[in-house]
Amino acid sequence: MGLTFLVTGGAGFIGGNLVRHLLAAGEGHRVVVLDALTYAGNPDNLAAFVGNPRYHFVHGDICDRAVVRESFSRHQPDVVLNLAAESHVDRSIDGPGEFIRTNVVGTFELLDAARTLHGALEGERRKRFRFVHVSTDEVFGSLGAEGLFSESTRYDPRSPYSASKASADHLARAYHHTYGLPTIVTNCSNNYGPHQFPEKLIPLVTLNALEGKPLPVYGDGKNVRDWLYVDDHAEALALVAARGVPGETYCIGGNEERTNIDIVETICALLDELAPTPKRHRELVTFVKDRPGHDRRYAIDPGKIERELGWRPRTSFAVGIQKTVEWYLANRPWCERIAQGTYRRERLGLAAGVRAGGAS
Repeated sequence: MGLTFLVTGGAGFIGGNLVRHLLAAGEGHRVVVLDALTYAGNPDNLAAFVGNPRYHFVHGDICDRAVVRESFSRHQPDVVLNLAAESHVDRSIDGPGEFIRTNVVGTFELLDAARTLHGALEGERRKRFRFVHVSTDEVFGSLGAEGLFSESTRYDPRSPYSASKASADHLARAYHHTYGLPTIVTNCSNNYGPHQFPEKLIPLVTLNALEGKPLPVYGDGKNVRDWLYVDDHAEALALVAARGVPGETYCIGGNEERTNIDIVETICALLDELAPTPKRHRELVTFVKDRPGHDRRYAIDPGKIERELGWRPRTSFAVGIQKTVEWYLANRPWCERIAQGTYRRERLGLAAGVRAGGAS
């Protein structure tokens, strides 16, 4: 039986890939996207679904109570997947207010509307309702050289971005314990793949390298992240929505730890093969001043979702990074349309004026 999904932030990178996954599931699902189309929200990510009778788009802000309430009342979702968020640590350092507004207040508005809807549901519809709040591993702070984040890791956010996401996580859990709203929290590692906004490390490096521009790397480039291919994440979120236990948390990771400099050099090597130039792309690497509070290492233990829900990442980093770079090579018009907007691959936040420092 098909369900109605409300995907907030569905015009973003992860959201767009999740919408694609849900509509392709072959179960007659209906997907409603609520997105404010801020700078990182891209209608191109959803263009393939226009005209699909199982897809509906609502242009609106999750902080707008009237829009949120109308969306819940009109579409009566069975599952809410909250991916709407201000992201990127640098931007939060320079302007934390918008992060608190969207990530905390916006999540509250969604939870409260969901509580009203859930309270009016009966029978099977009430039992199957879920609110999946999608969060980040950055809420856990920084790891040392050993160990992994898990569902029991103490929260220790180090930036306004991660603090705002941590606050939203706590709100989602509080609504479960206080009101009985069937919320589930997920914390994922660094996503990568097609359609990612070019402030992030992999598309930023790929596009800069293709244009012969500097490839900025924070500090010594030895910060470590666990990389998760976006299609694998979408599959995990759909599984959590279908089989996850209300009140629980699931950590979703790719088991693919890499340093930032390793990522950059891997992309350079791929471009040397796929788009060769007289000079090797590695020569474009430029080390730039590190950002404040740059966590040294993140890595997730996905053991719980593997044991309890049977999910495992399908895509190795070697396969995923090649598919990603090839996608950007084949979709230059998509990239050019973004460049015609307000973002020019400059370093966001910090008011430093340093060009393109979007390493994670």
